[in-house]
Amino acid sequence: MHLDPFELHRPASVGEAVELTRKFGPACDLLAGGTDLLPNYKMHLNVKRHLVALGDVAELRTHSLERIGAMTRLGELERDTAFRATYPGLAEAIGEVATPLVRASATVGGNLLVETRCFFFNQSYFWRDSLGYCLKADGDRCHVVPQKERCYATFSGDLAPALGVLNASIEIAGPTGLRTVNVLDLYDAAGDGIRRHHLAEGEIVTAILLPDSARRVRSTYRKLRIRPTFDFPELGIAASLDLDGSRVRALAIAAGGLETYPKRFDEFTAPLVGAPLTAEAITAIADQIMRSVRPVYNTFLAPDYRKRMVAVYVRRALEHLSGVRAEAAG
Repeated sequence: MHLDPFELHRPASVGEAVELTRKFGPACDLLAGGTDLLPNYKMHLNVKRHLVALGDVAELRTHSLERIGAMTRLGELERDTAFRATYPGLAEAIGEVATPLVRASATVGGNLLVETRCFFFNQSYFWRDSLGYCLKADGDRCHVVPQKERCYATFSGDLAPALGVLNASIEIAGPTGLRTVNVLDLYDAAGDGIRRHHLAEGEIVTAILLPDSARRVRSTYRKLRIRPTFDFPELGIAASLDLDGSRVRALAIAAGGLETYPKRFDEFTAPLVGAPLTAEAITAIADQIMRSVRPVYNTFLAPDYRKRMVAVYVRRALEHLSGVRAEAAG
């Protein structure tokens, strides 16, 4: 494998990075840690003529308990004992990303914007050439659900669900200034594996903002993958819980690895607010979420298995947070 030629740009400020991104538009990629982008480039997957590297933008590398710069390395957060104690679910999600060596380079912003994945897309050039390419790279047809309109590559980040259940926000810088959106609103639920987020031309993610409420809830993250390390999620379940005695004050559950975007299930958690979180309630909500999802055959584990494991992982997450033991359905 080798890298095709591209022009590397190294801005020193957010303003300069925004200007370069606006100038080059679709002909450029942003380079953060490079742990996913550069391997894809080596496999000749959607190589751009310009790379805007963010490593020299110092203002993107600072972090606190309230604000995490987009270029903060995952390994740095993993070593921060105050951060791990304050946000245990988010720390679990960070610890589940790839390997320690990858986390030493990978960044928070990079994981939020990691490329969607599919075993028809994430292959060598020669493998894809023999198949006839796909809608996401070089071809005009999706091989997951055979048609020519929609890409079914799945969202493969770990941090977005974990941040979503904490009601975190994303700070975005662009040609018109700064704006802030809820972390899950960054992603386009009406899009697909190609058109996957709401970033305008010239906009870059600069930071993640954590509200005071994120410190009061219990949180956790559960990840399904083939190998215990390294692999991207076949399923990721994040949950946060705030109890008033035995009654639910706040409950949030989100998933990654199932759709082209990370998804939160407020329609199933809202009815539990004010009610006791019983074993029966945990089993019921796990079953409701499982029945609502429709994974497709775009990763190595079968869709039916991933669907069944949604109920298992939701139940385990809520048992861990509440201390209530629920019985498995069926």
